[in-house]
Amino acid sequence: MKILVLNCGSSSLKYQLFDMDNESVMAKGLVDKIGLEGSELAHTPEGRDKLTIKKDIPNHGVAIDLVVELLLDKKNGVIADLGEIDAVGHRVVHGGQTFSKSAIVDEKGLAELERLSELAPLHNPPNVLGIRTCQEKMPDVPQVAVFDTSFHQTMPASTYLYGIPYKFYEKYQVRRYGFHGTSHRFVSERCAKLLGQDDAKIITCHLGNGSSIAAVVAGKVLDTSMGFTPLEGLVMGTRSGDMDPAIVTYLMGKEGMDVKAMDAMLNKKSGLLGISGVSPDMRYIEEAANEGNERAAVTLEVFKNRVLRYIGAYAAEMNGVDAIVFTAGIGENAAARRAEICANLTYLGVDFDDQANDCRGKEVEITKPGSKVKVFVIPTNEELMIARDTQALTK
Repeated sequence: MKILVLNCGSSSLKYQLFDMDNESVMAKGLVDKIGLEGSELAHTPEGRDKLTIKKDIPNHGVAIDLVVELLLDKKNGVIADLGEIDAVGHRVVHGGQTFSKSAIVDEKGLAELERLSELAPLHNPPNVLGIRTCQEKMPDVPQVAVFDTSFHQTMPASTYLYGIPYKFYEKYQVRRYGFHGTSHRFVSERCAKLLGQDDAKIITCHLGNGSSIAAVVAGKVLDTSMGFTPLEGLVMGTRSGDMDPAIVTYLMGKEGMDVKAMDAMLNKKSGLLGISGVSPDMRYIEEAANEGNERAAVTLEVFKNRVLRYIGAYAAEMNGVDAIVFTAGIGENAAARRAEICANLTYLGVDFDDQANDCRGKEVEITKPGSKVKVFVIPTNEELMIARDTQALTK
């Protein structure tokens, strides 16, 4: 069974074609700057060199056409006929309360996804566009939506309700949803297998440009750091994370900012970039801190502090923890950040292994044998998780 996985962003398209007989990647690629100047496509067939095509790509329809052409191409392709693709799995950011699990999408489902676009205006519209485009290109192929929010739908009301009038939850579905669910699900399932415990209490730390932490008990989410939108929670690349909501109205009054300007400031100009003034990229912040930049050094401390705050809170909420997982760009690659965080977790029973921690992007336990709480680095694979769900629903 061959499954194409698509992740449509506002101006990008990531794709992977899987052979699910052995879960191997036949080809993968990225279409970048869709609708913008300098758009290009990078395509890598398994076992062959990467091909880069620079040309005008005005919309996602053209982008998907290019992807299909390359998959079928005699020199750079991996399939002989479009009919070889059995199903298409789509990453969809927001499923609201409607979608508690992945689903085959029909017109009714698409209409609901379009309605939910008001909850994720930057993400859901391109996700829906990708599904509609694939329906046109491959009308007989099932289209499956896999949601960032669905894994978190097991949270109890005591976790997902906010301290605002209940009528706003009833009228507008204002509640905690959580995001990065596909990643948290993938690494928590893998961690449970490594532990040999189906009932394990696991804290998963998805740390990247966008970051979130989840408390997972016996495979179900008890709590997670992102909320109504991906803005809540940890200090991220350009997102503020948790803050006193009164700051919003205070700064709007002081700076004469309207809603649009405030939204842009909180989502695109804050976080690691806003504090450091250097970059949203942890690598450049680390370099600046090593060169004596005090704001960069403080930024690293802020990041560590917020991660520790959530780990401590979730350990208390779960009444204990069996394992902690680091994943995503920072979690998988920033050994120094993992070491600093784990140095403050001895009270939980973390016996850290500096030598094992000296690694990047590979699965490894970074605690010593006998550590009461185990800590793992587990590279995430959201695309494979999407492919597995798509296979399960369409097989």
